[in-house]
Amino acid sequence: MRNKKFVRLVAVILALMMVISVIIAGLSSLRAGAVSQAQIDALKAVKKELNDKKRAVQSEINSLRYDQLSATAKKEVLDDRISLTEQEIANINEQIELYVDLIGDKEREVAQAQRREDAQLELYKRRIRDMEENGAVSYIAVIFEAASFSDLLARIDFVSDIMRADEAAYKDLVEARLETIAAKEALEATQAEQEAERVELLSKEDELIEQVEESIALIVEIEADLDARTALWAQIDAETDKLQEEINKKTEELRAQAASRPGSVVNGSGSLQWPGTSNVVTRTFGTMEHPIYGDLRPHYGIDLRAAYGSNIYAADSGTVITSTYSSSYGNYVVISHGGTGMTTLYAHMSARNVKVGDSVTKGAVVGYAGSTGASTATHLHFEVSVNGSRVNPLNYFSSGYVLKDGA
Repeated sequence: MRNKKFVRLVAVILALMMVISVIIAGLSSLRAGAVSQAQIDALKAVKKELNDKKRAVQSEINSLRYDQLSATAKKEVLDDRISLTEQEIANINEQIELYVDLIGDKEREVAQAQRREDAQLELYKRRIRDMEENGAVSYIAVIFEAASFSDLLARIDFVSDIMRADEAAYKDLVEARLETIAAKEALEATQAEQEAERVELLSKEDELIEQVEESIALIVEIEADLDARTALWAQIDAETDKLQEEINKKTEELRAQAASRPGSVVNGSGSLQWPGTSNVVTRTFGTMEHPIYGDLRPHYGIDLRAAYGSNIYAADSGTVITSTYSSSYGNYVVISHGGTGMTTLYAHMSARNVKVGDSVTKGAVVGYAGSTGASTATHLHFEVSVNGSRVNPLNYFSSGYVLKDGA
């Protein structure tokens, strides 16, 4: 009898060790999942802030004050709304990616819970088989077959151990099954949340298309209004002159920095990489009829056809000296290429990917194509300046591009 008790005790200990190992693995997975969920919760909080900001912008668009704004001021408000929508889209995409990791964690939790349930079920089946093979145990008979009082106490203790083991085995089986069910429900809930984000993403992408079209339509309307067209023309001219002055000033500051701290400024190679994903040039450098105003005006760069949101690349290595928004250039970036005396400008982007002071290498993504500012279509406006004077960017590209009218 003592041998039987010892065998049972060893079996119980081994089973407990197995169960504990499964539980520890499960807890590790839960901790990993909790981190991902915390990240998702943080992103949801950011999304709420973006939504609140966008509601405020939409309220401004719906107000009487908006109707009294100039065309360029209205365009800036619409561009702000587009920027917030793009941030929402980026936020949702990040959430979806985190959900992929979280779903992986949940799937591992389900698998671990199922293994624990299977192990508990096997233990319980083994107990039932033992009872069937050895005959039904009569606890009363075992007790009354005692040869002495001390033997009776020992038998009562043994029967109690068996009853507790049977009850614990059944309880562990039920708990394991409940854990499996809970893990599967958590997995399904997480998958449903991810699908909801995918649906919202599609809605936001449609919303972005409508907002971009509305923003472009506003600039197109200016063509029919001579006063508005003249005012915008004057504003753009003033901004363009001021911008070149700022570029020249910041370029000189970098030169002074390079002289005082050799090696602190990134120098370009002097040869340029094509800045867009399309090789189609829709407007060249020089004086020509303006697509919006219909008058002869200087065009200080080239316009490249671009799909909305496509990458804009740094034409050469250098330092970002400007990264901002203006009513004419929209979202734009200027890079100084150090000792070459050259700067490059990238305008009308939907979003900027660099900030002032960043060092960039040739081919780095500096932003994404859009139609912000005074623009009637998605494109990239690209300028090159050498020693303070704008030059024709196509001089740096002997081939590989196609000239076509229109955006």
